[in-house]
Amino acid sequence: MRTENQPVYMIGVAAQLCGVHPQTLRQYERLGLVVPSRVGAKNRLYSEYDILRVRRIQRLTQEMGVNLAGVELILRLLDEMDDMRKDMEQQMLEYVEEAERRISQLLVNPSTPIRRDERLLPTPQIRPRKRVDL
Repeated sequence: MRTENQPVYMIGVAAQLCGVHPQTLRQYERLGLVVPSRVGAKNRLYSEYDILRVRRIQRLTQEMGVNLAGVELILRLLDEMDDMRKDMEQQMLEYVEEAERRISQLLVNPSTPIRRDERLLPTPQIRPRKRVDL
C-alpha cells in the first residue's frame, strides 16, 4: 500500500499530472515551495503530497493572483496550522485516555470515596505551540 508521502513520480510525470512544465517544478523546488525526494544526484521523485501541493500553488497563483512570495507565506501558515491541529488532536487523545482510565478506576470499585480536594476528571493541560515569527 502506497502512502501519500511515498515518492513515486519522475519529474516529467509529476509535471504532466500537475499540468505544468518540468521547469516550473524545478523553480518551485529552488524556491523551497516543493521538496521532492532525490534518487542519486539528479533524479527527483515526487509524492502524491507533492502533486497536491503543486496543484495548490497553481490555484493560488493562477486563480487567486497570489505571487510566489505570498504563496510561500500561505503554505508555511497552512503547514503550521496542520501541525497545530495534529498536536491538538494528540493532546485531546491523551486527555480522553486519562479520563477513561480514571472512570474505569471508579467503576471497578464504586464505593471508593472520592477525594474532595482532587478533581474527578483530569483538567485538560493544553500546551499551545510557541508562535513562529514570519
